[in-house]
Amino acid sequence: MENLALIESFSEFKDEKFIDRVTLMSILEEVFRNTLKRKYGDDDNFDIIINPDKGDLEIWRNRIVVEDDSVEDENQEISLSEARKIEPDFEVGEDVSEEVKLIDLGRRTVLALRQNLVSRINEHDNGIIYKQFIDLIGEIYTAEVHHIRHNVVILLDDEGNELIMPKDRQIPSDFYRKGDSIRGIIESVELKGNKPSIVMSRTSPKFLEKLFEQDIPEVFDGLISVKKVVRIPGEKAKVAVDSYDDRIDPVGACVGMKGSRIHGIVRELGNENIDVINYTNNIQLLITRALSPAKISSLKINEENKTVEVFMDPEQVSKAIGRGGFNIRLAGQLTGYEIDVYREGAEEDVELTEFSDEIEDWVLEELKKAGLDTAKSVLEQDVEDLIKRTDLEEETILEIRKVLSAEFSE
Repeated sequence: MENLALIESFSEFKDEKFIDRVTLMSILEEVFRNTLKRKYGDDDNFDIIINPDKGDLEIWRNRIVVEDDSVEDENQEISLSEARKIEPDFEVGEDVSEEVKLIDLGRRTVLALRQNLVSRINEHDNGIIYKQFIDLIGEIYTAEVHHIRHNVVILLDDEGNELIMPKDRQIPSDFYRKGDSIRGIIESVELKGNKPSIVMSRTSPKFLEKLFEQDIPEVFDGLISVKKVVRIPGEKAKVAVDSYDDRIDPVGACVGMKGSRIHGIVRELGNENIDVINYTNNIQLLITRALSPAKISSLKINEENKTVEVFMDPEQVSKAIGRGGFNIRLAGQLTGYEIDVYREGAEEDVELTEFSDEIEDWVLEELKKAGLDTAKSVLEQDVEDLIKRTDLEEETILEIRKVLSAEFSE
């Protein structure tokens, strides 16, 4: 019973782990055999008998009886006089089985056994958790805020598993308090050492796609497919959807009457503005839809370098670009083309390249990256929007506007 009591003390924490008694006893045998190897040099002559129902374990050491002065290997052989202390009728050449009590191994060995057992069970549990969450990558998951740090939120699920949500996986407008229940997708799972690192994200386009699948029945049933999602988390998103049934309006079904269906998704994402558009293989039509609400007059596509020149009335340009340049940036990501916007009938406008003597080239390049290629396209934007869309400081932008304004005041 000494072994039983010690084993029960080792396994008393098992109920808190993802391990059954049979697996626990298997790990126990492995740990004990490793201990026997270290103590005796070999474990081949030991029998370990496990009773998983009772949680009992017996260790028997098998040795051959030799003459008293002929013992060469104390682990494999036992002297005749020592053998007869166990059974008085033993003879040379016979096999002796002697039970090894755990307490006979010594206190330090027993403590090491416990540490090794805890380590092995934790490895087993971590392996189970890793496999569980690997299968959940890309799926929506709910967890509770446990601890808030400057650059990461620590979460716990209902089973006590730890997840992390780094700062760049949080929507900028999100505000968390301990105990809050939050949703995101499982973005990645890695084993760091023996411990799984589970990353949750609320900024991934996949999260928005899964919210559509969860909240819109036609998407869940496969009648509507989400072809592509692009996002600037917390600000704006564009979702291209298609229907396998011509009788179903995919945009109308996703948005709902007066936005009723998409409202919950918008609220979940911190009031992120979501444009839902009809997907099409016609790239010209897709670009036109992607730049909505702006109206396009014409466009020229360069397939070789994946660029497109879009022409529109001057009053439509600001709509195409959008607040902070979000609309044109997302339209480019959705279609896979770099979009340049040009004003029709705006002969009085001046290309920015004409100001290269007064404005540095790197500044002009920054403005071009933001889809601004003429003087008026810059002057039509608010200073605040220009700061958001470029890496330029307010002082620089004000100086640029001053130079450009002078062109039209002459």
